[in-house]
Amino acid sequence: MLEPKVKGKRGSLFLDKYFSGESIDYRQMIALFIPLLVDQAFIVGLNLVNTAMISSSGVAAISAVNMIDSLNIFLISVFIAVSTGGTVVVAQYKGSGNDQMVSKATAGAVSSVSLMALCIGLFGIVLHGPLLNLLFGAASPEVMANARTYLIGSSLSYLGIAVVEAVCGALRGIGRTRASLVLSLIMNLIYVLLNFVFINGLHMGVFGMTIAINVSRYLAAVCALIYLFRMDNTLHVRIRDLLVLNWTMLKRIMNIGLPFAAEQMFFNGGKILTQIFIVSLGTYAIATNAITSTLAGVMQIPANALSLTLITVVGQCMGSRNVKDARKFVKSFLWLSSASFVLMALLIFPFFHPLVSLFHPPAEIIGDIFLVFLINSIAQIPLWSISFITPSALRAAGDSKYTSMVSMLSMWLFRVVLGYLLGIQFGMGIVGVWLAMNCEWGVRGFIFLRRFLGEKWVQHKVI
Repeated sequence: MLEPKVKGKRGSLFLDKYFSGESIDYRQMIALFIPLLVDQAFIVGLNLVNTAMISSSGVAAISAVNMIDSLNIFLISVFIAVSTGGTVVVAQYKGSGNDQMVSKATAGAVSSVSLMALCIGLFGIVLHGPLLNLLFGAASPEVMANARTYLIGSSLSYLGIAVVEAVCGALRGIGRTRASLVLSLIMNLIYVLLNFVFINGLHMGVFGMTIAINVSRYLAAVCALIYLFRMDNTLHVRIRDLLVLNWTMLKRIMNIGLPFAAEQMFFNGGKILTQIFIVSLGTYAIATNAITSTLAGVMQIPANALSLTLITVVGQCMGSRNVKDARKFVKSFLWLSSASFVLMALLIFPFFHPLVSLFHPPAEIIGDIFLVFLINSIAQIPLWSISFITPSALRAAGDSKYTSMVSMLSMWLFRVVLGYLLGIQFGMGIVGVWLAMNCEWGVRGFIFLRRFLGEKWVQHKVI
């Protein structure tokens, strides 16, 4: 009976050494991380199921959804970036022990993110025609018809997801990740359930998917507001707090959120440009990219959860001005994130063919899917963490302008230009586009590591 106790003690000592400090201990981190991990697993898993369901409507349907999702990510990322600014400000006020300002920061985040989403949604609806022709004019008429339906339906849903993201961001900032998990699960489970009814049951294809996305997001938004006003006993947010903009608080949130929003616009704009390269390679290339992207998302589940956890952890450390803890935790999270990719590869590759069969791909592209997925899986182990975990930490400390500038430049100079050269000019196709993305991770990861090892990122004052 002694051996398990000894092992348990060693595990506890390891966690204490690398994941505990004066600001926060490993038990609090685990309480933050587990709900985020479950949330990420559900989001990616349900995305996999949704992609598999829409693929039953044909290659044109899956190609259209993949095309518009790249545009959706571009538009949604703007207000999600601002909600991340809210998370950082809330976390720093929480770390400083100022509960009144935590409430004001929460109200400011929900108001600003909702207003921004409403404007972006109207932009997508009014300009859907020119947007589609400009970005995806090379696609076939059948793909374009599906894309038009999905873009208008998605734009209508932006306000709903904005409210959910803003409330969840604030809840993560104070460490209330279980509540944010429940809200996310409500939204995503309803989405999948309705997709099953409309796509598989009623055979409504892409139109059914747009109905499902709107109903699920607005129901979740109502639940988020009910939780905020009626069920939460910490934030004390009132309805009138959301209707009056606090300009001082808004400025603090935007100082973090706007550079990140600009980064996301340029970053995802670059991804849309690479999507245009892929569209020019044909419908099979679009389908290969869609399926591989979904599988890559599965690989990134634990790492994405760690990245979100680190924003709260570093935000609270910097709120209490404990730089030593912040540095220590960033290093620990980097190693843990890289190890998670090794574990996920060992879990996924034995089931590659059963997983791919869910998408009903043509036999001709299965070899391409495996090759791209293999290359990307190997590259993720050393490169993904330094490219995504490190900037999360820098941003949580208030160093958002630097991280945004580096991300924008590396995206356009390496992923876009190199992707075009390798994929189109050198005839490497979809493999070349993904290789360019992996190279870009390495470049910006190296730059972020150098910044982290210096002193400038800890000198910012958010609150």
